[in-house]
Amino acid sequence: MESTRDIKGRIKSVTNIQQITKAMKMVAAARLRKAEEKANGSRFTSPLFRTGEVKKVGYLVISADKGLAGAYNSNVMKQTLSEISGKDRSEYALYVCGKQGRNYLKFRGYDLDSYHFGFSDKPSAQDSIALAKEMVDYFTKEEVDEVYIIYTKFITALRQQVKVQKLLPVESPKAEAGEADKEPSVDDEYIFLPDAGTVLSKLLPEYVQVQVYNAMLQSAASELGSRMAAMSAATDNATERIADLNLTYNKARQAQVTNEISEIVGGAAALE
Repeated sequence: MESTRDIKGRIKSVTNIQQITKAMKMVAAARLRKAEEKANGSRFTSPLFRTGEVKKVGYLVISADKGLAGAYNSNVMKQTLSEISGKDRSEYALYVCGKQGRNYLKFRGYDLDSYHFGFSDKPSAQDSIALAKEMVDYFTKEEVDEVYIIYTKFITALRQQVKVQKLLPVESPKAEAGEADKEPSVDDEYIFLPDAGTVLSKLLPEYVQVQVYNAMLQSAASELGSRMAAMSAATDNATERIADLNLTYNKARQAQVTNEISEIVGGAAALE
């Protein structure tokens, strides 16, 4: 059996350990509070992140104000009809830019929820700001659950491609290849001034505006490229047609001269 002295020594030893662990607990608790504050501060919600059941989809369709641009407008419209085909009118909204798109859809009996024109081949940043604000308003007021842009991506003057891009809700960027399972490091810290909420609430609408402006610029370049190619082909066709008509004219003129000569010779012979 241990002596009282030994037991008292053990009590003192455990008491010392208790004081150390208590101090470590207080340090850990203080650090935990700071970590929680940072974690909570980094969480940010915005109406532009809203997700849920998709009952109605809005389509921002970017077409041209003018024709004579080859298949540019018809390709955009075909993609638009493909997107809304089979859907009830209550399941989608049409926000159309460009007179050609408006005329195409109106002629086929489609009603528009919004219509803009006058800037298809020369869009400005101000045009995109107004358009993006309108799309954000429709989304935040829950008039639609998603918004897509249907536009034409410019590749070359002779090649363009119709694209359908989700605009709202705003989605997080996809991870690079090989980083899909990578988790953020606990050492990664980002400082937002004045705070994350204020910064992101300002940046998110501007991000939407940049996406709209990019689609408008891509479409404008595609429209002009398609029109240039169409007019080049039309000019070449006109050149060929003129050459054919000149040949036909020369043959007709030659036949007429030959006929006149024959008449003159015949008349001269009759006078002898």
